[in-house]
Amino acid sequence: MRNVGLISLGCAKNLVDSENILGLLSLDEFKIVSNYEDADVIVINTCGFIESSKKESIDTIFEVLSYGKKVVVTGCLVERYYNELKEELPEVDLFIPIREYYHFNELLSSIFDDIPRKELGVSDEHRLISTGDFSAYLKIGEGCSNKCAYCAIPLIRGDFVSRKPENIILEANKLAEEGYKELVVLQQDTTKYGIDFDNKKISIVYLLKELLKVKSL
Repeated sequence: MRNVGLISLGCAKNLVDSENILGLLSLDEFKIVSNYEDADVIVINTCGFIESSKKESIDTIFEVLSYGKKVVVTGCLVERYYNELKEELPEVDLFIPIREYYHFNELLSSIFDDIPRKELGVSDEHRLISTGDFSAYLKIGEGCSNKCAYCAIPLIRGDFVSRKPENIILEANKLAEEGYKELVVLQQDTTKYGIDFDNKKISIVYLLKELLKVKSL
């Protein structure tokens, strides 16, 4: 078993991805540690939305490289600039773009000779919540189709895709059973929830009404 630390940069949606990554890794050959001195590998989940966030991500990569640990960089910056980063930062052991999350564990294991490579992907089934015991984020969709001239989200995350309401409600009930009292609904444009479904009755209003049926929230 190897020790892994994780640094999450950017927005709350990225934090949910980080929680899903931690949940995945804790299932298998990795132990989550908060002290980076104890880590065998440090994962940096980057942001690439605006110039200041890109600078923060690059600065963080250079700082972590100085620790002398294996370094894995993932997230929005990697999705957007994968080839450029590989060329400019050969010191980084591994870059994992968002499009490769479906076999994240296998890729991460590849930098170690003694860890079996199991094809396990990032999902919302095994989150490791990092926001305390009371409140948790609940992501209801991914991407954006607004195509605003100033925004890179469609380039990084693709067009808007709503999560199926039954999957969201299932996760909400699971979080409630674990003791969470407050769920913060997340999406790049929450008002667009359900617009990509054939069933036009499914909307953000429908979803919120269904979530309010979870009585312990």
